[in-house]
Amino acid sequence: MPYTQSSLDALRESGDKLADSVVATLFARGEVGKFNTLMRYVSTVGAPLPDGLPEVAREYLRATSAPPSWVDWTEMERARLFFTDNNVHISTALSFASMPACYVVPHVARLLSATHGLNYPSKRMAETGQFTVYLMQPDAFEAGSRFLPAAQKVRLLHAAIRHHLTRENHWDTAAHGVPICQEDMIGGQMFFSMLVLDCLHRLGIHMSAEGAEAYFYAWRVVGALLGVDQDAVPKNVSEGREFLDLYMVRHMGPSAEGAHLTRQLIDLYEEVVPGTLFDPVVSALIRYLIGDTCADWLQVPRTSWDRLVKAAPALLGVLEGIEDRSPLGAWALDRLGHLTTLFELSSLTRGRVMHYAIPEQLRKDFGVPGGVPRTQRWTPPAPTVA
Repeated sequence: MPYTQSSLDALRESGDKLADSVVATLFARGEVGKFNTLMRYVSTVGAPLPDGLPEVAREYLRATSAPPSWVDWTEMERARLFFTDNNVHISTALSFASMPACYVVPHVARLLSATHGLNYPSKRMAETGQFTVYLMQPDAFEAGSRFLPAAQKVRLLHAAIRHHLTRENHWDTAAHGVPICQEDMIGGQMFFSMLVLDCLHRLGIHMSAEGAEAYFYAWRVVGALLGVDQDAVPKNVSEGREFLDLYMVRHMGPSAEGAHLTRQLIDLYEEVVPGTLFDPVVSALIRYLIGDTCADWLQVPRTSWDRLVKAAPALLGVLEGIEDRSPLGAWALDRLGHLTTLFELSSLTRGRVMHYAIPEQLRKDFGVPGGVPRTQRWTPPAPTVA
């Protein structure tokens, strides 16, 4: 579908009626604490719902307990194999491009700053990483999986933030639309799909057109589970390019909150990287992946590694060549990527499982088998906005 300023304006007026209704009822009845306590023990598909769970929550969990009927499972398997083949690169793009992209949209940065997670950036990053790992498991939608319950809880978390911001006069709805509105939910979906594919291309990663479309499709499924309007969401990477370009031109810019969140992100990953010699790599990667203009807005420091990081595509190209020519090499690199991702996630979570809960208050101040074929190498759609 063609996207216009007016069509995106309309998306700013709506949130998620189902989740919003459930959260409003839980708050009105004083049952948020009970819900959070009981739902800590419901973390896998098929787990029985505990006694005492508020009925409105029980009805919501039943209504959202299955993926959309239109899901193409062959395409989802392609997406999983694409992730397995590129997991460390995808993790890099999520950490050093997708998250900063959120921060370069001032009203989104302000919204993120409103949550208690502001001073605990590792929690937000761990939740995002854990959610993606859950999604890309072979049994993501089967009994015993952790993905669907996580999606159900994240959807309610978003609704709770809308609830708080609109009732506590912390949000200018006239200027910014409904908090976590449909436009912003689709924008976030594009950050975690389209923008990741852009970053992989920038890094010189070999991607097939089929694999890229499958990865994009998987995040469309995620969007549906999180309450995104499926009549408005981009259906393929071409539409995704159109939406993302228009969204960023409409909203991106500098903000104090964006710079603060970025500084915390840099500090966090500098702690994860052993020693101090390679600390500047974090800032250099962010600057390389999001570009100088956005990096300057976010006050990403310039470092002596800025030029060296630009050699990453050449180095990754050598590794990709080994992977293309050697099945054993491909297995070894995929395994290494998997272990690297797990190490990063373990560092962020401190070995704990992250629980997605409804925040009871906000900050008072805002300060398919055989793998994906490597034919038809993917290249990003051309920009749609000058």
